Amino acid sequence: MSRIPKAQIWCVAKDEWRYWFRSKLAISVLIIGVLLTFSSVVVTAFKMHELSHDRQAMQHSSEETFMQQPDKHPHRMVHYGHYAFRTPSPLSMLDPGVDAYTGNSIFLEGHRQNSAMFAEQKQGTGLTKLGNLSPAFVVQILAPLLLILIGYSAISRERESQTLSFLLAQGTSISTIIMGKGLALLSVVFLIIFPLGLSGGFAVFQGESLLVVVSFLGAYTLYLSAWALLVLLFSTALSKNSASFTALTFVWILLCIAMPRIASTTAAISLPSAGKLETDFAVIAELRKLGDGHNSNDPAFAKLKQSLLQQYNVDSVEALPINFRGLVATISEAKLTEVLKQFSEVRMQQELQQTQISRNFGWLSPKVAIQALSMITAGTSIETHHRFIRETEELRFSFVQSLNQIQTEQLSYLDDLNRNNGEEAWKKARVSATNWQMIKGFNFIIDDASTRLSRSTHSFFQLFLWIAILLVLIKFAGRRAI
Repeated sequence: MSRIPKAQIWCVAKDEWRYWFRSKLAISVLIIGVLLTFSSVVVTAFKMHELSHDRQAMQHSSEETFMQQPDKHPHRMVHYGHYAFRTPSPLSMLDPGVDAYTGNSIFLEGHRQNSAMFAEQKQGTGLTKLGNLSPAFVVQILAPLLLILIGYSAISRERESQTLSFLLAQGTSISTIIMGKGLALLSVVFLIIFPLGLSGGFAVFQGESLLVVVSFLGAYTLYLSAWALLVLLFSTALSKNSASFTALTFVWILLCIAMPRIASTTAAISLPSAGKLETDFAVIAELRKLGDGHNSNDPAFAKLKQSLLQQYNVDSVEALPINFRGLVATISEAKLTEVLKQFSEVRMQQELQQTQISRNFGWLSPKVAIQALSMITAGTSIETHHRFIRETEELRFSFVQSLNQIQTEQLSYLDDLNRNNGEEAWKKARVSATNWQMIKGFNFIIDDASTRLSRSTHSFFQLFLWIAILLVLIKFAGRRAI
């Protein structure tokens, strides 16, 4: 096995850097790329820090407002409700993921499972949607283009100027030249990754797992390395600079612009899901079968009424030791929540299956692979959003049932029934405001490191496969270039 000529590879890499310094286009592109990455990291980091602070403050304010309400009927507090906010993960400063589309807060109230609100993309104008330059967007979309602009002529330039034959005649092998050019492009990759590394260190300081941050940065290094190899491959295989640049631009458009949209469109067509309006009508139809929880005389609760009368050996609901209206509200809410959960789980499973179909396109495009991997490790993927939905639903059910229990145990049936018969009757149908202290604080924590790394394994394999195939193709192209 021949030894690797490290000194010659290093010499070729330094020569490539000297060429870039002499070329105003190359050095300008390099400076713009690094500055763009730096600026997007800084701007997004400040933005996410501000969002995190605001959401924590609003969560605290929402809970305080609820607990400071005066004496009221418990069911009025069921509808008064409160909010649950999701604070952004430390790595969301690099990749906001689906948060900008799904929303980050939910209004919790009785009888309803509301959707997440305040999605940035739903509130912004068309101009702001186009202008959102997150570090993930810059590195996933723009950085490959910068690598193309810098390196498209790495080998083809030597061939066009006849210097390749001169180098080969001096005993420098084609593999040494390719590795030297590759080393130079790899150094550009590390320059682009460097701002992300600084931000990753800040994320560790904020409590993010070091292993997750290393995996996140490693994934982007693999992704840009794959693009550096693509640039080398086309520059080696094609004899003219113009042909290399044209082919690489086409590949960039195909892999970074077209393929992610083809993936999402294929997922939507392969596994169509019901629209919101259609789903809402289906949910309403199912809920109507459960009866009206506000009406204790609804026929749906006749069996419950008869069972309680027999259990307590009384002949009317007025004689029961508990408030029958409160018990009806409790049972109705439990049945209603079960129906809402079933529809919600079906919808989330469909979304997850569509996402998996889309992620399989990572075998065809490294952009699709890094997009999935980045969101998963940053804790901003669809899986994390689904867990937020499930946890807030548990919180909503818990707080509504606590208020229904207060209505059942602290209000008499007659006082509750006659609450609208004048001011005195209304006062009797109130409970103490100290009951509102039962509300539980909400603090959403993203998935642990092992869960996120386990989910990202599939995408890591996709990137490794891309690099392995490109290395083989470059070796083959190098032999043909001699």
